Amino acid sequence: MGTWHFFMFWKDKVVFLTGASSGIGEALAVEIAKQGAVVGMLARRGELLKELAAKCESVGGKARVFACDVTDADGVQKAADDLREEFGGVDILIANAGIGGNTSGLDVYKPKQVRKVIEINLMGAVNAVYAVLPQMLEQKSGQLVAISSLAGFRGLPKSAAYSASKGAMTNFFESVRLDVQSQGVSVTIIQPGFIKTPLTSGRANKMPFLMELEDAIPLFLRAIEKQKRFAAFPWQLATFVRLGRIFPAWIYDKIASGAKYRE
Repeated sequence: MGTWHFFMFWKDKVVFLTGASSGIGEALAVEIAKQGAVVGMLARRGELLKELAAKCESVGGKARVFACDVTDADGVQKAADDLREEFGGVDILIANAGIGGNTSGLDVYKPKQVRKVIEINLMGAVNAVYAVLPQMLEQKSGQLVAISSLAGFRGLPKSAAYSASKGAMTNFFESVRLDVQSQGVSVTIIQPGFIKTPLTSGRANKMPFLMELEDAIPLFLRAIEKQKRFAAFPWQLATFVRLGRIFPAWIYDKIASGAKYRE
């Protein structure tokens, strides 16, 4: 499959993208618009979305804006319905909305704080899936894409809520894949490591194998275009994290407990 095929992959596809207003979501929106897609962008910050829509249209795509919190199931449903009504269907969902939940001390375990991270990172994705999946199953085609994280493989220090939310998100999408893959709907789970975005800014300590956003975006696109079941990167960190799954707990604890990158 050459570059031309992948360029044509996005042409006239209707993409529903959550968490679109900054970081990975913003970069993905511009790139897929550039390749001729219709991008329905959902995020809380309406003004930023409008600016982004103008940018998407200036590079040749079509953009629609939905100012809505991903935790608002009815709002997400209405956005998907509006997109379908105008363009006839949704071909690809990219569930990207997420927060890091960076807190310190015991705050990281506060039920209210943990609930917020789970609501956005997991339930926000669930809301988006439910808003598009019935129609995809009806038309026997479509692709669900989860932007999860390498942090979902095992628990990480100072990341209880975030690791839990991403581990749950990965498992949710994998379960959905087992249910729907025989009905024409593919599921792609993308697990990036550290990428330079507003989510990772402001941390004092060095993050291992930190990727520039412009280097990471082609990897996201390739995973979606190839309809990969799983994609994890950068490969160095992904390899270490995968190995971490089989380490005995005492070895894993010794290695992981010293990590300072969430500070």
